[in-house]
Amino acid sequence: MRLKAFYSDHFVLPLPLEHRFPMEKYSRLRARILAEGVLPPQNLLTPDAATDEQILLAHDADYLERVKRGTLTEREQRRIGFPWSPQMVERTRRSAGGTIGACRRALVDGLSVNLAGGTHHAFRDRGGGYCVFNDSAIAARVMQAEGAARRVVILDCDVHQGDGTAAIFAGDPSVFTFSIHGARNFPFHKERSDLDLELEDGAGDDVYLTLLEEGVRRALAQANADLAIYLAGADPYAGDRLGRLRLSLDGLAQRDRLVMGLCRERGLPVAVAMAGGYARHLDDIVTIHLQTVRIAAELAGG
Repeated sequence: MRLKAFYSDHFVLPLPLEHRFPMEKYSRLRARILAEGVLPPQNLLTPDAATDEQILLAHDADYLERVKRGTLTEREQRRIGFPWSPQMVERTRRSAGGTIGACRRALVDGLSVNLAGGTHHAFRDRGGGYCVFNDSAIAARVMQAEGAARRVVILDCDVHQGDGTAAIFAGDPSVFTFSIHGARNFPFHKERSDLDLELEDGAGDDVYLTLLEEGVRRALAQANADLAIYLAGADPYAGDRLGRLRLSLDGLAQRDRLVMGLCRERGLPVAVAMAGGYARHLDDIVTIHLQTVRIAAELAGG
């Protein structure tokens, strides 16, 4: 099997009960990948933690220092959504490291997956919405700094707009940002991506997939990229508590095949991040992410 996926036990934070859900999805996803034979154990790689130098390619030095030292204000921690701890710092470094690793492997193998990531609400100078550092922004900048990719396209299919990503790359033609999201969903102040597609509450498979195909084709044509980073997101699902859309499991599978398939048609390497998911039942979130990994494995050639 060619597909390599990145996982760390650091992805699961030891949080108080009120902050824990859906943090447990990461370990459950890894367990099901192995139990169902989607990938063999040797294809699950442990990511390095993102270094200060890598993080500073996308974030301000003052913000990085306050995260490291635990001097974020209570208001900043509330905006992020869970309390500061040394484990939180390590977790967010590993999550960014997973997307860096997935980008590097994708450039070799064509496809790779981070079993976490998708922290697109982190801005250059602040976090928010369960996001501390923006893993996609960091990974894109690392690939550029290493000379591995000149231009990057970020294809964000999480149900919430990738506002932090859009803001970080505003005015930068070397990174094309695409986001398809709920028009009336969080964040309530939207940033401007290079291409934003907005959906009304209750949109289902047909409306979503038609708009998505048109949008991804436009994004790929305009981006002229060397690498794609795909934020899959389990939260457009009809059973998601925060999504407000009505996609079925089959519709989400079609989404994954469409996005990754269009990239593959162009010979464009794809690094996949899991992004959000807030279904009432944790197993539903895990099933959607597992479906994404399974489709990636099929497209990668087993």
